[in-house]
Amino acid sequence: MLHSVGVHTLQLLTQAAACILLFPRFLLTAVMLWLLDFLCIRKKMLTMPTAEEAASASEEPPPDDPPVCVSDSNRMFTLESLKAVWHGQKLDFFKSAHVGSLAPNPERLAAHFVDIADFLLVYIEEAHPSDGWVSSDAAYNIPKHQCLQDRLRAAQLMREGAPDCPLAVDTMDNASSAAYGAYFERLYIIQEEKVMYQGGRGPEGYKISELRSWLDQYKTRLQSPSTVVIQV
Repeated sequence: MLHSVGVHTLQLLTQAAACILLFPRFLLTAVMLWLLDFLCIRKKMLTMPTAEEAASASEEPPPDDPPVCVSDSNRMFTLESLKAVWHGQKLDFFKSAHVGSLAPNPERLAAHFVDIADFLLVYIEEAHPSDGWVSSDAAYNIPKHQCLQDRLRAAQLMREGAPDCPLAVDTMDNASSAAYGAYFERLYIIQEEKVMYQGGRGPEGYKISELRSWLDQYKTRLQSPSTVVIQV
C-alpha cells in the first residue's frame, strides 16, 4: 500500500516538474503561433508558393527539406493547436529514445540507400485531424482515431505515398510515439539496436537532408549492412 502511494506520488512530482520545465518553451511556442495569425508576419515567415513558382518547381526534383508553408485561411493560435503543441512537447520530454542509447521497441531516399539500410514508416496519431487542429492545407480529411481500425484505414493513405516502404502502425496507446517523442513527425536511424541519429521534431525539425548526410557518411565506412532507419 505504502509502495503504491509512493510510486503515485513520485509520478505526480515528475509530471509537476515536467510542467514547470516545459512551460517556458510552451509559452514561447504559443506566442509564436499567436503572432503567426497576423498575416503580415505569416507572409514573411511561412509563405505559400505562387502558381509560377509551383510550376517551375514541378520541373525540378523536390528538395530534401521543403519550406514550411501555411495558407492564410489556417488559424494557428487555437485551443486545439495549443493542446497539440503541449502533447508533442510532453512526449518529447518523456521519450526513452536518445542518441547512443538502446532503441525502444526494437521513398526516394529509401531507394537511394536500399543497399545499406532498411527503411520503416510508423504511422502515429494524426497531427491535424479534421475534428481537432484542422488544417486546410492537409491533403486528407482524417478525423481522430477512435479505434485501431480507424488508424489502420488511415495508414493505407500513407502506404499509397510510399508503396515500396514497409509500414507499421502505432498502438492506440501511442507507445511508439511516446517512446520516440515522434509527434508530429520525426526521423531516426537505428543501428544494432542503438539510436545513432535523432532528428528534430517536425515540421521545423524534420530534416531529410540531415538523414541523407548521415547515410552518405555511413556508406563510405560501411563494413556490414546492419542499419535500420525508422521514421515515426
